[in-house]
Amino acid sequence: MPRTGTDQLNPSARFSLTIAVLLLVAGAVAAGLFAIPHRAEALRADNAAGDAVCLSCHQQKARFEQTAHRLTSTLPTRQSIAGSFSRGENVMRTSNPQLHFRMDSTATGFYQTAVLGRAPDTSSHSERIAFVTGSRKGQSYLYWGAGDQLYQLPVSYWKGVGWVNSPGYPDGTPNFGRPIPPRCLECHASWFEHVPDPTVINRYRPTGAVLGISCETCHGSGREHARRERSALRALLPRAMINPGRLPRVRQLDACALCHAGTAALRTLPFAYVPGQPLEQRSDLWTTPDTGEIDVHGNQVALLERSRCFRSSQMTCATCHDVHGEQRDVVALSGRCLTCHTMQSCGLFPSHGQELVGRCVDCHMPALTSTVLISNYLGRPVRVQVRTHWIKVYPQLQAP
Repeated sequence: MPRTGTDQLNPSARFSLTIAVLLLVAGAVAAGLFAIPHRAEALRADNAAGDAVCLSCHQQKARFEQTAHRLTSTLPTRQSIAGSFSRGENVMRTSNPQLHFRMDSTATGFYQTAVLGRAPDTSSHSERIAFVTGSRKGQSYLYWGAGDQLYQLPVSYWKGVGWVNSPGYPDGTPNFGRPIPPRCLECHASWFEHVPDPTVINRYRPTGAVLGISCETCHGSGREHARRERSALRALLPRAMINPGRLPRVRQLDACALCHAGTAALRTLPFAYVPGQPLEQRSDLWTTPDTGEIDVHGNQVALLERSRCFRSSQMTCATCHDVHGEQRDVVALSGRCLTCHTMQSCGLFPSHGQELVGRCVDCHMPALTSTVLISNYLGRPVRVQVRTHWIKVYPQLQAP
């Protein structure tokens, strides 16, 4: 039998040829891996890594776990529910002398109960708190009705006030029937599996919810990223994760506008937004003309975009906000203003001088009363104040 060309090579040459072939194959594989683009996906229960996995590598971001974003929906516990269950503090009276609400904590959970009538002739309706929404200014509570339908409970909690009727609920009525649509949950959770139903809007799978705004809400689903980072070939593989700071300005704003731009109707399925995606593809928000009647609670991004500061710079929400930590210090936030402005440029500086230090935010982004977010308590309205993001001169606040 004739010898092949490879057989005619000496052992050393054959070894070198084998190594060369292996290197070529490895190079082709590496090139192929680099050529495979990672298509970011909207977060779901089945592709989520979870914050604990994120923090195993990014420990410097651990303070995010205590932010209002992260805690905007949680399971009910004594710590997560702001209102008191102590005797004498767990009752909300109403303008109807025949109705009061009682908040109870038992071995089986936390409950809201409407009590009708006068003792001993009373009737009651109780529902178990399934989720707590909100963490800083106030909270509302959700419960499961009919197995897989999610509703808002009639009693909410405002800090500084206490137990009150949930916003929009009439005082003196035991209303347990407000359904929770997906658009509400999108801003208070990272994932709920919505069950389409032509008869109701509030059906969800009772299990698998990802509560709070998680790392992956802004960075994209992380399970594939975590798998690749743990791979021996991680240097050859795409990172499979989105860094919002590297997105174009308008796409960075979209990520915040998802929740801070009002509640326009969806064009897509709920929980389908992918960071970096143009938000107008999934929302009718931009088809509504700006009439100037935007409530301070409704659309902070639109208010920011009206500001001269925004129009004359490349600022984004992240210019002032570090979403990875709590920021409640208006003096520190006022310092961000001085990265572009000087204290001496303020029209009040000649008369007030150093009294203006730390007052930029209070003067130019004051807390204004919402005309939309209104609760009722004993027949009187309770209105929340929200800091406006329309940065401008407010004449009524000229004196510090």
